[in-house]
Amino acid sequence: MTTGHPVAAPAARAKGPRVWRDLDQAELDAAYDQAAWAPNREQLLRRHASQSDAVRVRLGAPLRYAYGPTPVESLDVFVTPIVGAPVNVLIHGGAWRAGLARNYAYVAELFVRAGAHLVVPDFAPVQGVGGSLMRMAEQVRRAVAWVYRNARRFGADPARLYVSGHSSGGHLAGVVLTTDWRGLDLPADVVKGGLCSSGMYDLEPVRLSARSSYVTFTDEMEEALSPQRHLDRLNAPLIVSHGTLESPEFQRQARDFAAAVKAAGKPVELLVGDDYNHFEIFETLATPYGLLGRAVLEQMQLSQGANA
Repeated sequence: MTTGHPVAAPAARAKGPRVWRDLDQAELDAAYDQAAWAPNREQLLRRHASQSDAVRVRLGAPLRYAYGPTPVESLDVFVTPIVGAPVNVLIHGGAWRAGLARNYAYVAELFVRAGAHLVVPDFAPVQGVGGSLMRMAEQVRRAVAWVYRNARRFGADPARLYVSGHSSGGHLAGVVLTTDWRGLDLPADVVKGGLCSSGMYDLEPVRLSARSSYVTFTDEMEEALSPQRHLDRLNAPLIVSHGTLESPEFQRQARDFAAAVKAAGKPVELLVGDDYNHFEIFETLATPYGLLGRAVLEQMQLSQGANA
């Protein structure tokens, strides 16, 4: 039943002062909030967890090692039977404040069947380390260093170590790839290749967004942990990816990072997943026929399902 009176259209939101490029504060906050761009986020996260359970049934439980003194500083290792195989260290996402290694097991089968080991480290959420991304980055670096130094314990070749990361893990993978490993008494080329999927590579706009409510950004942190500003330390070929259904700001971060790497004269491939959102694109790493799975196997010089 109608009253005969016209229904008023929602009032248009007045645009506020620009905070980052052409974005006002509300727009910038939404640009770094995946819920605004991936309405099926919770469904996908549940699916990743259940698929990870299924992979553990098929492959068996991973080996579990400690890489540091605190309980969270441990990592899962999915082992391929091939001795001296390459190893990929996968850094999970979760907006720096969530995520568990066990829920990323769903990509392990790709690597194990193709003849590679997969390592997925756990690390503290940012709220557990006083809001400092510096401490998170230090944990992830130590995890990678542990894998390099202990690779032979589980049959891996330390000279064939690769890194992959998604979302905030994509950011941390970029940090790993632009680390001066000589400061940790390791070779400068510890990492032989990397995938940075749907990450953030210059922290200036992120610092201006609502993520500053739980990350204690400082000038030092922004500078030190913006991978795009340290490409002189990049010593490995790089794959950068994003989906076309991600926020325009996440897409821009990927494009600008890839362009900067190319301008620095270093090998990079930008992969764009048509009609994938932020969480869907990383699912393509779980299959040798997916956008990311195919690219990473090629990067690691592995054939599809070599050990199937």
